[in-house]
Amino acid sequence: MRPSTVRSSVWSCLALAGFALILAACVPTRGGAASELARLPFFAFRSLLRMTAAYGLSLAFALAYGYACAVSKRAERILLPILDVLQSIPVVGFFPVAIGFFASLAPGVLGIELASVFLVFTGMAWNMAFGVYEGLSTIPPDLTEASGSFGVKGSLRIARLLFPAVIPKLVYNSIVSWAGGWYFLIASEIISVGGVQQTLPGLGSFLQATSERGQLGANLAGVATLIGVVVALDILFWRPLSAYADRFRYEQTATAPQEQSRILEWWLRSRAAHHLRGGLAAGLRAIVTPLALVARVIWSSLGRWRGRALAALRFLPFAVLGLVAVWTGWELLLGVRFLVRTPWPAEARQIPLALAASTGRLAAAYVLSLAWTIPVAVWAGSRPRVLRLVRPIAEVGASVPAIALFPLIVVLLIRVIGVNGASVLLVLTGMQWYLLFNLLSGVSAIPEDLREASRSIGLSWRQRFFKLELPAAAPSLMTGTITSWGGGWNALIVSEQLSYGGQTYTAFGIGALLDQATYQGKGDPVLLALSLISMVLTIVLLNHFVWRKLYAWSVERFRLEA
Repeated sequence: MRPSTVRSSVWSCLALAGFALILAACVPTRGGAASELARLPFFAFRSLLRMTAAYGLSLAFALAYGYACAVSKRAERILLPILDVLQSIPVVGFFPVAIGFFASLAPGVLGIELASVFLVFTGMAWNMAFGVYEGLSTIPPDLTEASGSFGVKGSLRIARLLFPAVIPKLVYNSIVSWAGGWYFLIASEIISVGGVQQTLPGLGSFLQATSERGQLGANLAGVATLIGVVVALDILFWRPLSAYADRFRYEQTATAPQEQSRILEWWLRSRAAHHLRGGLAAGLRAIVTPLALVARVIWSSLGRWRGRALAALRFLPFAVLGLVAVWTGWELLLGVRFLVRTPWPAEARQIPLALAASTGRLAAAYVLSLAWTIPVAVWAGSRPRVLRLVRPIAEVGASVPAIALFPLIVVLLIRVIGVNGASVLLVLTGMQWYLLFNLLSGVSAIPEDLREASRSIGLSWRQRFFKLELPAAAPSLMTGTITSWGGGWNALIVSEQLSYGGQTYTAFGIGALLDQATYQGKGDPVLLALSLISMVLTIVLLNHFVWRKLYAWSVERFRLEA
């Protein structure tokens, strides 16, 4: 056996041993000896596993869906409105689907775990898909024409044109989606349908329980644990990935400073990292090689049926989409039939006014978000050192769920700003980070030669802001606007119904009605369905007649030409 192979095997064994030690350390002790605080590492580990699984699913979905929207105008007209509908549905709206499908697929705890991963996925995937779509739809036309004239096709086109265009937007949107997954973790670990709750061990359920009981110290310990996990992941994963994505900016000069990461440099150049990569690759080959051998045997046995097999594989995605569409249509028909035959509750009359009240809170939170995210993004996006400081702080802030702020708001602020002011403040926490991350991505992607040109002709900071930085960030601003309003609608259910220390504070709105229909008493499926339908229709109309038109105009008007 070659020495390199031995070293790779050793690194593989060490990696597996380390993972096993982490698992052993995180297994909770049985019995009542260990307190809830002592189990916080276990809760963090369980939540992190759900987040990782959901992110893997979200990444695969975003790449496929964003690519389909960007390469075909016909698909774009169909798929983007569907994406608007999906992102407009709050996490609680997916409870019946998650429980009904996954509980039947895998009864017991496994089904609830799969449902929780799916719910976290619904808080991540849509924003990432929009990032992929924006990255592909804003490729400079000159680059597309040049790649076509040189005959760049197939996998080479993906590797040399599409992949570099997607990476910066995908990384930034992945960071904010990951933070959004933490934000909605509580709703994903406490699943309620018809008044029956299923609670999974994790940081989200821990924060919910300590907040309802008014245990301020335990709640702060849970928040500190969450922040520690977020900071560790930022240092070990997101910051190196951001430095890697920074290499794919469109530049016409080589003077733009790039973000640096010691961990990324270590991973690319260190001998230890080289051996670790070799060990991981060896382990992956050990898994893939037998599967590839089986696939090769099956393929060779097909003989003259290979052409039909390839045609069937090409048709498979459309068949799956067709089955999903048929199943969705059937479920919608059953839902409509149920709504028609079932008496509507008296609260249904409040839905129009509740929508108006919630929309007003969202608009107020959006204006407040713009007031600070635009200047901060312009200030930090053009200064790499400031960006390296602002981005991790923003990631930590975006990861803290709204319920973790309940003690601060209830104890200190609610008497000053009132319930409506507290609700707007909590909605703000669900909107502002989508705007900030997208604006940082747009401003930091401005080519350095344009910045140099603006400085050389003597433009003032005000002129640079209105003539260069704001127009260049306009597509990213509209992407952030669409996703931030989606996040704001999702945040309404925890922003209009505050429970702390056994006391509940309610702000009238569609989020309060959803909370009442989902969690209160035995639940009200009719009120839940009517509230969701009204919310989805409002968001779809708003996106179609306002935000989509503004996005198309900004892309056409301010597209970066190479």
